[in-house]
Amino acid sequence: MAKKKTSQGTPAVVALQRAGVAHTVHPYDHEHTEGGRAGKERPHYGLEAAQALGVPPERLFKTLLAQVDGELAVAVVPVSASLDLKAFAAALGDKRAQLADPAVAEKATGYVVGGISPLGQRRRLRTVIDASAKDHATVYVSAGRRGLQVELAPADLVEQCAAATAPIAT
Repeated sequence: MAKKKTSQGTPAVVALQRAGVAHTVHPYDHEHTEGGRAGKERPHYGLEAAQALGVPPERLFKTLLAQVDGELAVAVVPVSASLDLKAFAAALGDKRAQLADPAVAEKATGYVVGGISPLGQRRRLRTVIDASAKDHATVYVSAGRRGLQVELAPADLVEQCAAATAPIAT
């Protein structure tokens, strides 16, 4: 996989370019409208991306924010799985975690729900990436907006996020 220059200048892509990290940007047609409010189920942005790109869902990772010990932290898990909040908290040395309100996640990261990237966030938060990422030569994460994914080596993702890895998905 060669380093790819792109005009998709999201903070996530710019961070990878500045760091000289090999990556490939994958745009796709994002079909969901603003739904998922007022008691309706939220769109499955990650599954939509996996299907649109023809990528197995276990290789495409979603970025979730949670409150752990009174602070926000980032969890990165396959879109085919759910976050195990207890395992996530334990990976960060605490007992409990709860998912952050979407508006809080958007404000903290500078990205919108469905496009939150673990890369290029407004400020670096403690991050844990599910250990299953290491099972793949490359993984996909949001590139910072809906309809845009970035593919990179799991080791590069861990390094760029200053992340720990642990089994945090169920």
